[in-house]
Amino acid sequence: MTLKVIAYARNGHTDKFGIPRQSRDESPILTRIVFEPGYRVAEALRGIEGYSHLWLIWGFSRSFSSHTSSSTAWHEVLGDARSKLEWSPTVRPPRLGGNKRMGVFATRSPFRPNPIGLSSVRLIGIQHSDVSHQLELIVSGADVLDGTPIYDIKPYLSFSDSHPDALNGFAEETKDRMLEVDWSGVALLSGLKDDLEYILRQDPRPAYQNDPERVYKMDYAGYTVSFLVKEQTVFVKKIEKT
Repeated sequence: MTLKVIAYARNGHTDKFGIPRQSRDESPILTRIVFEPGYRVAEALRGIEGYSHLWLIWGFSRSFSSHTSSSTAWHEVLGDARSKLEWSPTVRPPRLGGNKRMGVFATRSPFRPNPIGLSSVRLIGIQHSDVSHQLELIVSGADVLDGTPIYDIKPYLSFSDSHPDALNGFAEETKDRMLEVDWSGVALLSGLKDDLEYILRQDPRPAYQNDPERVYKMDYAGYTVSFLVKEQTVFVKKIEKT
């Protein structure tokens, strides 16, 4: 089976560090789903404006770093090499401290037999230009890297896709852990504060890294953000143009 890339995601997440671990409805971060030339057909989106949320089916394009370069999308190495890619039946979820193994199919780890991701996002708008021949969807809540290949888009249906009584397994333990963000050490960036605060409040560090004196660096939207975490507060130390 050959998967076709119908679009690419474009946003400020130029590095994996800092990407929200899950898609969340309250996210202020906008992502553009830019359709490839062969799929820039407005009729393909007819009726989509009637939905508030969508499913994105996409590829973990930087998962198999041990087999390919970080810039090589996984769909470029499938073919005959697919059967040779190694995979592990268990992984170490960062939220569990990185020292406890769980079955790969009980997690959302990117290291899977087929590195395919699934995200529910809110549809913000549609942009179509006959002049530039561009076709884009604007969505919020996407937990994807800039340049992520999109393989399919489907409507989210509240009457069948939502299960309020569903059990969350071990993910329940850390789902609502949020930090405070202290900006007193830096000048705020107009237009980026909401995005950065949303990312930092979720604590982008792996759970096994808890040194209160360690300064972390995160790239976002052309800036490098330096910060440290003490107890339940993120202290932003510096924001520099990348």
